[in-house]
Amino acid sequence: MENNLDPNNIDKINSIKNPENPLEAAEALANKEKATLQELAKEMGLPFIDLNRYVLNEEISRKLPEGYARQFHAILLSDEDVEYLVGMAEPLNVFATDELYSILKKPLKLALVSDKDLLYKLDQLYRRASEITDFADKLASELKPNDQPDDQETAIKQAEPAVIKLLHSVFEDAIQVNASDIHIEPAENILRIRLRVDGLLQEQIISITDKHHITLALAQRLKLMGGLNIAEKRLPQDGRFDITMRDIKIDVRMSTMPTQFGESIVMRLLNKSSKIVDLDNSGMSPETAKEFRQIIKIPHGIILVTGPTGSGKTTTLYGALSEINDVTKNIVTIEDPIEYVLERANQVQVNSQIGLTFARILRSVLRQDPNIILVGEIRDQETASIALRAALTGHLVFATLHTNDAASTAIRLIDIGVENYLVAATVRAILAQRLARRICTNCAAAYQPNEQETLFFTNFFGDLFKQSSFSQGTGCAYCNFKGFKGVTGVFELLVLDADMRESLRQKNTSAFVQTVAKNRTTPTLLESAFKMAQQKIITLSEVMRIAGEQT
Repeated sequence: MENNLDPNNIDKINSIKNPENPLEAAEALANKEKATLQELAKEMGLPFIDLNRYVLNEEISRKLPEGYARQFHAILLSDEDVEYLVGMAEPLNVFATDELYSILKKPLKLALVSDKDLLYKLDQLYRRASEITDFADKLASELKPNDQPDDQETAIKQAEPAVIKLLHSVFEDAIQVNASDIHIEPAENILRIRLRVDGLLQEQIISITDKHHITLALAQRLKLMGGLNIAEKRLPQDGRFDITMRDIKIDVRMSTMPTQFGESIVMRLLNKSSKIVDLDNSGMSPETAKEFRQIIKIPHGIILVTGPTGSGKTTTLYGALSEINDVTKNIVTIEDPIEYVLERANQVQVNSQIGLTFARILRSVLRQDPNIILVGEIRDQETASIALRAALTGHLVFATLHTNDAASTAIRLIDIGVENYLVAATVRAILAQRLARRICTNCAAAYQPNEQETLFFTNFFGDLFKQSSFSQGTGCAYCNFKGFKGVTGVFELLVLDADMRESLRQKNTSAFVQTVAKNRTTPTLLESAFKMAQQKIITLSEVMRIAGEQT
């Protein structure tokens, strides 16, 4: 394997031999909180139980109904024959303990638990898996597999209450575990419902012989919600709708796809009440954040954020906009869909079905006297040209693009037909990013790299790799025994200098790539990810995955 590490970056990389360790800081804070609770439990004369390290018997724990568990901030931990062990955030609440005793019909042995850990554990415990299966079975019983087409339609309409309950449970389960996507996938003898949590799909399989009719019923109901043609089952369709669950307003983007066994449905969930993530909490290093903050304060030009779908590009752009948003600036965003609400900004939703495209909106926006324009995605030559010309005429433009790294982004603009002089004159900086899974702080342990990892990282980082230590989650109740909890951004910032612009102006893409490798002063995606592995924020396997996505 060729060593692609830029020699000019050796000093920069060596400067991260002893990085600050956020993992240790988080562990220190958690240990301090635990020590406080242990001392409080001692004063109460009760045991303290760390729920993150306690393995529940879910069958026993569910003997306490969810409503009471959440009302009294309690969790049933175990059945000790003569009494129940119950963890409570407020064990001295006499009213709550009396109610729990009357519900459980057995003496209680109380223990103090962390309220934050308790609420998380309740969300994991009272998942809707069995409820979803029960509703699916009930729906199957109401739909007869041998009905004629007209009878099927009548049966589906009559079974609508059961369909609504099933979908309600699916959405509630997804929101409870903070899922980003819901997949409903029919197979030969099963119906799969999968949720994407922290970038990974979690699967639930409903084994029923009449899954075809259930798929039809679900698809028809979702199509009605999304404003789609319920009679069209042969072509893909896209739609959207809003739902409100647990007082949370969710924007749902839906896509249907005809498959061998029925229509596959994928829904992206966007929490409209989500707070904008600031740059300091995005995962961006202090050095990169400082340089990026300087760039976003320029009066004109275009700043591009690039990466695959679901890598957090829009989140980063909103973090940048929130820092420069004030009463003196007119900010207009063009999005599909609008993911966050930004105060004082005029936000426009793309609607291709009526011809309201990125390019058409962008032309109109230029007549609205904007200072700053956000283009949700550059998809074609027309949108790219208009955006770059806006940047050339005194506007600050933010936009996203799908490319593998920062250097290839400028070349991609030329490839899709944008004049090379426009790219050279307007592109100020390119920020490439990925999302990586965070190591669970509760079960993090020292990790010894395997042979493949040692070969890969020694090739790129040499002695720096050999001198570093790494971590990996072993799996615990807190992370659902995955070893990961949450995600973080990994960034690569490229600020174009005069030499890079000249290469683009001459349309010499090979010279541009060489100049980037020679002149850049900031870490690449691989270098940034490796630094985070050194800091024990992410694993080496995540670094290798990010490196693989760049090839």
